[in-house]
Amino acid sequence: WGDSAWRGNCSGHVYRTLFEQLRPQVFVDPMVGSGTSVEVAREMNIEAYGLDLHSGHNILTMDIAQCVGKEADLVVSHPPYGSMILYSGNVWGQAHPDDLSRCKDDEDFHEKLHIALLNQRRATKSGGYYGTIIGDWRRNGRYTSYQAECIARMPADELAAVLIKAQHNTVSDSRSYSNMKYPRIMHEYILLWSKPRQVMSFLSDLACMAKQQSNRLASTWKAVVRD
Repeated sequence: WGDSAWRGNCSGHVYRTLFEQLRPQVFVDPMVGSGTSVEVAREMNIEAYGLDLHSGHNILTMDIAQCVGKEADLVVSHPPYGSMILYSGNVWGQAHPDDLSRCKDDEDFHEKLHIALLNQRRATKSGGYYGTIIGDWRRNGRYTSYQAECIARMPADELAAVLIKAQHNTVSDSRSYSNMKYPRIMHEYILLWSKPRQVMSFLSDLACMAKQQSNRLASTWKAVVRD
């Protein structure tokens, strides 16, 4: 499935397992890359749609549900892991400012991926699932946990599963590092959230999520002050 030469390509067996478990009738991948997920879905007779920046869909500015024409039972993305692999201007086309692999720093990436996940949530039917496949990154001795940020920024009561999968065919596998203190990162995460069957109005929904984040920040400050 897909193109094994596409850098960062995820095994189709991962998607097959998800589809077998969740049994979606309609599936959307808004960062479809070389098309692996959609090929697997269609092979399993699932109505599937693949969108991507390289084919004209900007997940930061364009509504997924409007582009597809309907909501989906399952909306799963496999975004770049920060600037680990540069896509626009490298793997495809010309450099694009909204390419998640061209964020100016980690905070910029966290914010844009948050926007993308909220877009996925809107495109998911009530009672359906949305999620992402994401890995962590260590560079210059600093460990960045992208999955932890995703979980922290999305609705806590909607988190349905955190699955850990082996990470294969990374560039770092063929390299040796002097003074390497920690084990190599050899895993990725599949994060799944379940959209409530009873969804509030759009503004009430946003207000609820904003309140959750405000409470989280207040709790953090209380811990800092106490320390």
